[in-house]
Amino acid sequence: MTSAEVTRRRAMGAGLGALAGALAGCSGASGPVRRLRLATGPEGGPYNAFGQALAQAVAASGHRIEIVPVSTAASVNNLRKLDDGSVELALAMADAAEDAVLGREPFPRPTPVTALARVYVNYTHLVVAADGPVRSVKDLAGRPVAAGAAGSGVQVVTERVLRAAGLSGAPAPAPVSTQAPTSTPAPAPAADERPLGLAASVSALREGSVDALFWSGGVPTPALAALARELPLRFLPLDDYVGPLRERYAPVYTAVTLPAGVYGLTEPVGTIGVGNYLMARADVPQDAVRDLLRVVFDRWRDLLREVTAGARLEPRFAISTGEVPLHPGAVAHYRSVYG
Repeated sequence: MTSAEVTRRRAMGAGLGALAGALAGCSGASGPVRRLRLATGPEGGPYNAFGQALAQAVAASGHRIEIVPVSTAASVNNLRKLDDGSVELALAMADAAEDAVLGREPFPRPTPVTALARVYVNYTHLVVAADGPVRSVKDLAGRPVAAGAAGSGVQVVTERVLRAAGLSGAPAPAPVSTQAPTSTPAPAPAADERPLGLAASVSALREGSVDALFWSGGVPTPALAALARELPLRFLPLDDYVGPLRERYAPVYTAVTLPAGVYGLTEPVGTIGVGNYLMARADVPQDAVRDLLRVVFDRWRDLLREVTAGARLEPRFAISTGEVPLHPGAVAHYRSVYG
């Protein structure tokens, strides 16, 4: 072998070694970016704001994941997208998430989805014009009500409140009795539920085409704060319905308070709280979940700033996901960080 051939072979070996090193690097921290689609909510809504903020925080983190927010109708729609594989991640209200996992209406069968964290609490708002005729839930009988967009978590909680008040349109179960029937008063007419999202609900209440709107979101919700500055509003209490909802559905419903000062309120208003879960398909890789949760807990102040004032994200709060199982990657993250 000539000296030139020896030199050539040495150079080739060095080149192959460099290539192997480069390939090894690609399989580690410098590997391909994992793209995860996140079902959020309608443009301008809190889920969409959270999703956009999370995408920006992840992009700035250096982790090899990318979050792609997808605009949707929100909770129920998001859970269906998780199930059919058109997204890998989603935001959903706790009641809709439990319905999906347990196979309760509107889900025809149990849906195999998991939770990463309970990120914040939605406050249920029932808003009417201050000079209007509605002063309680019962006054909604026969009246037009903005009940939340089709496929949203707002629509779920609205229907349940109206059903508890005897105003839903859904037939009540017949009483079981061996006694002779007695005359009973005719039921109140159902509320006229209109499937409207937040922006359309605000416009309808402003124009007087509905007598009330339901909304479930952070406090303050900017669209409602803006409406309160141009139109005198009344926020009706809903805390009397927490017990019936917990008894009939799940303990995901809690008593919370719209504090005095928000929306111009002069005193607190009791209402219904429902958690929001960051969720994932079970087949999302554990390392991607752990990287994502590191960002969520590092940047929670930025993520929640535009969604709900004064909220905190704490581990004992985040792991409280009821019937919805935590993703194995989430379990590993909490154990490694918090023991």
